[in-house]
Amino acid sequence: MVQDNEFDYIIVGAGSAGCVLANRLSASGRHRVLLLEAGGKDRHPWIHIPLGYGKLFTNARVNWLYNSEPEPELNNRQIIQPRGKVLGGSSSINGLLYVRGQAQDFDHWRQLGNAGWSHEDVLPYFRKAEDQARGADAFHGVGGPLAVSDVPDSHPLCDAFIEAAQQAGFPRNDDFNGADQEGAGYFQVTSRNGRRCSTAVGYLRPARRRSNLAVVANALTTRILIEGRRATGVEYRVGREARLARAGGEVIVAAGAINSPQLLQLSGLGPAALLQSHGVPVVADIPGVGSDLQDHFQVRFAYRCTEPITMNDVLGSLRNRLAAGLRYVLTRKGLLAISAGYAGGFFRTDPSVATPDVQVHVIMFSADKIGARFHPFPGFIVSVCQLRPESRGHVHIKSADPAAAPAIQPRYLTAMRDRDVMVAGMKLIRRIMGQPAINRYVAEERLPGPACQSDADFLA
Repeated sequence: MVQDNEFDYIIVGAGSAGCVLANRLSASGRHRVLLLEAGGKDRHPWIHIPLGYGKLFTNARVNWLYNSEPEPELNNRQIIQPRGKVLGGSSSINGLLYVRGQAQDFDHWRQLGNAGWSHEDVLPYFRKAEDQARGADAFHGVGGPLAVSDVPDSHPLCDAFIEAAQQAGFPRNDDFNGADQEGAGYFQVTSRNGRRCSTAVGYLRPARRRSNLAVVANALTTRILIEGRRATGVEYRVGREARLARAGGEVIVAAGAINSPQLLQLSGLGPAALLQSHGVPVVADIPGVGSDLQDHFQVRFAYRCTEPITMNDVLGSLRNRLAAGLRYVLTRKGLLAISAGYAGGFFRTDPSVATPDVQVHVIMFSADKIGARFHPFPGFIVSVCQLRPESRGHVHIKSADPAAAPAIQPRYLTAMRDRDVMVAGMKLIRRIMGQPAINRYVAEERLPGPACQSDADFLA
């Protein structure tokens, strides 16, 4: 086993958090920092072109390609769990939407006893992180590492959706990261001049030349070394070579919601019975490691469009593809510069709810499922997800092999409240899509289709 020099900090995972930590901890020059990433460098061209997110969902070079275990409330279907396996992590493969969260959620964390987490407390850090194309104001900052901008173009479908939401009684909102999040509007995105700004671009790239920062890609961390009650280093693999690195200060696990509990369990930290069943020596019996997994379940409505103005039409024609590519090269605009959800909104499914409980996205293409070919006709998707799921699941190792995928069991819709909100959210989509402003673009609801009417149909 090859042993590296000792570092002050070892960060496992060069994703949305790890790249930020690497930048900040190495900034003074006083600390030696090692950043380990299981994936490769962020050189794939589709990472940096916003439209490319759709290509990355099924690309094993940059995506762990996880799936959930069979979900009992979803007729035992397995749900795709895309996670970034590349510098920048999921910020390099996601849909680019920049959404902070509702002020009331942060205030609730503070009310639970988490000092320093109220919206008033965290807002200065959001402003510090931003390089907001709109300029600075009470909610936004400029000069930060993370480029945030408005989508490059409006689109008639999105304009129609926003108007339809207003016709349905919801307000228009031109800044989901401003004073209030409720309403319909265009999303802001993490891009600059039509190119993705991941944390690898915004935070890691400016720090790469620092002599006190070592970044190792294609490095799978296999175990945290623990002496007594202290983490003292890590073991990791680069190809077939086993390596060991020591930490004089801290080992920081920033490997994401799936890989972090997996690594802790492989290191002997977790539910004792689970670890013993896979032959992992128990360092500490901690039942909570891997427990309480929450995820936002999403349902998609697919529509046939009455006009050839969707991404289906662009990608379905060589001439249109060439024209879109040329426009993107020359102007950094057009359909190649769009994010996952171009427009959408945050809505209350019931007036008695204090804050929005669902998020809606208008997506400029249609397909039967993620990764499938686009429909051979003009089409688009409107999706809805619940913002505060009560269902709780888990992440458990399935073997002692660090390269084996863990068991991911979100237990979607096991809470009655989640089922009620999702049904209400689907009815809300139908309500908006039935308004005159948007209905003129709807030739047909393809999924779930007009036969889906009852609550039981929606949950089937």
